[in-house]
Amino acid sequence: MSDLLTHEEYLAIAEELNPPSGAFIDGKFQAARSKKTFPTINPATGKTIAKVAACDARDVDFAVKKARETFDDGRWSRQHPQQRKQVLIRLAKLMKRNRHELAVLESLDSGKPVRDCQTIDLEETIHCLIWHAEAVDKLYDQSAPVGDDAMAMVVREPIGVVGCVLPWNFPLLMLAWKIGPALITGNSVIVKPAEQTSLSALRIAELALEAGLPRGVLNVLPGMGPDVGEPLGRHPGVDMVSFTGSTEIGRRFLQYAAESNLKKIVLECGGKNPAVVLEDAEELDLVAEHVVNGAFWNMGENCSASSRLIVHEAVKDELMQRIVARARDWKTGDPLDPKHHLGALVDKEHFKKVSSYLKKGKALIGGKTEGGCYVLPTVIDGVKPGDRLAREEIFGPVLSVITVRSTDEAIAVANDTDYGLAASVFSANGKRALRAAREIRAGTVTINCYGEGDITTPFGGYKQSGFGGRDNSLHAHDQYTELKTIWIDLSDRTAEDAVD
Repeated sequence: MSDLLTHEEYLAIAEELNPPSGAFIDGKFQAARSKKTFPTINPATGKTIAKVAACDARDVDFAVKKARETFDDGRWSRQHPQQRKQVLIRLAKLMKRNRHELAVLESLDSGKPVRDCQTIDLEETIHCLIWHAEAVDKLYDQSAPVGDDAMAMVVREPIGVVGCVLPWNFPLLMLAWKIGPALITGNSVIVKPAEQTSLSALRIAELALEAGLPRGVLNVLPGMGPDVGEPLGRHPGVDMVSFTGSTEIGRRFLQYAAESNLKKIVLECGGKNPAVVLEDAEELDLVAEHVVNGAFWNMGENCSASSRLIVHEAVKDELMQRIVARARDWKTGDPLDPKHHLGALVDKEHFKKVSSYLKKGKALIGGKTEGGCYVLPTVIDGVKPGDRLAREEIFGPVLSVITVRSTDEAIAVANDTDYGLAASVFSANGKRALRAAREIRAGTVTINCYGEGDITTPFGGYKQSGFGGRDNSLHAHDQYTELKTIWIDLSDRTAEDAVD
């Protein structure tokens, strides 16, 4: 899977691409009801890749109607779990067969380096789909201990029509995180990709149909948030929305649900994640490697990015030398050249936002932009806990360095945020590291490494980083199902006896 091609080979694939651009509803591509389109732009070159259907509330109505029909007639929801499993496994095989095309499509649409698209995003996307597929016939329902006079079964049922609203930073992987558990549990799904990155979701829908997914079970509606996302959030025919994106937009989905049918809402939102390096941290070369990877991977466009380095003054100087040296190895440039670790930010608007932070402190390295939407990896020292650099989610390759004098201060600073998605702790003392991990209020805390866990571990956040559920792991299946109690009376009593 990680068989990287040459720059020239990726360019040749890009030249031959003819990406899908219509909305995918009821098993076929079609124009938006309005006939309107919008351009999807390659942020590395500024050139238009395709003009994509600009859906609106009328398309949402039509997609919900078709999704509801498919759910109610049972063509997918009542299929045997083994049959659903085989469809998702065939989809994963088709993705593997088309991996080079998908990697290039993802890179062109998002500005992500093709090396990451192919060796990380695609591999994890395929693994995610297979993992959830394989789990479906290994999850057992339950019976409750209710005594000899009754039997109580607690069973899971698919929730119905599910809306999945995706971010632009990991278009393929976030699609898999949602449709993997949503589809395998028997739901019909409507995907709203980010307007910046619609192409890979449309291609996956096409491959899913080829894999045997019935028409109308997976629908993809490209378009703007107010035109598609809001109508999806307010639609009375949608039973649940799973959203990944900013906290600001996440709040709106709670409002949409409250003002409509009280649909279930699951949110995975922003983060301002600390990497805490205590005074007894060892192997500083390895610490630097993890900190740099956590801060700059995917151009820092990552909700779990280690954007705050909270470092004890006793090890700061040594560590900063190593971090600056490591950061120099992260080369920025053409995303289709596999030698580059960093590509372009997703669009000009986001580039402008990230660039505005570069002069707000002393840059030890970086602090500069290059032509197009490129921001060089930047490390800013001397940041105070109350500074904007320490409090706002920049979502770019910017690492803010905060110096502390004790473990207690480090933990207090780590928790001094509205977010609580992820964190890292570096210490040679196991007890101290575990205590810090317990005291930091975040959904995932890694010790002596940067990471998010894997598909087997739940991912989501405390505070304003999340709401309503978790992605990944078997816990993800719970949020796409309803629990039903079935009570069976086994006693010889009559209804009259029961009243007496």
